[in-house]
Amino acid sequence: MPKIRTTKAYEKRLRRFKKEHPEMRDRYVLTLSLLQANPRHPSLRLHKLKGSLAGLSSVSINMQYRIVLDFIIRDDQIILIDIGSHDGVY
Repeated sequence: MPKIRTTKAYEKRLRRFKKEHPEMRDRYVLTLSLLQANPRHPSLRLHKLKGSLAGLSSVSINMQYRIVLDFIIRDDQIILIDIGSHDGVY
């Protein structure tokens, strides 16, 4: 089972996200649980990003919000980078 790590910048963005979107709390917790149990679970819609975010991946919280992450399989780590809307992240 991979370990989920966060950055200080992610923690700051997460606090803001939770404050602005309290209705997403349960869905966020479910997303993290699925991510840790099976990062390739179909409902996460894990995919590699392109453009300025090339080298990173993304999982969906729902159709509007996502978590940008660095998916490092060799070290069995998932590093959470950012959280927000599909349009406005980074």
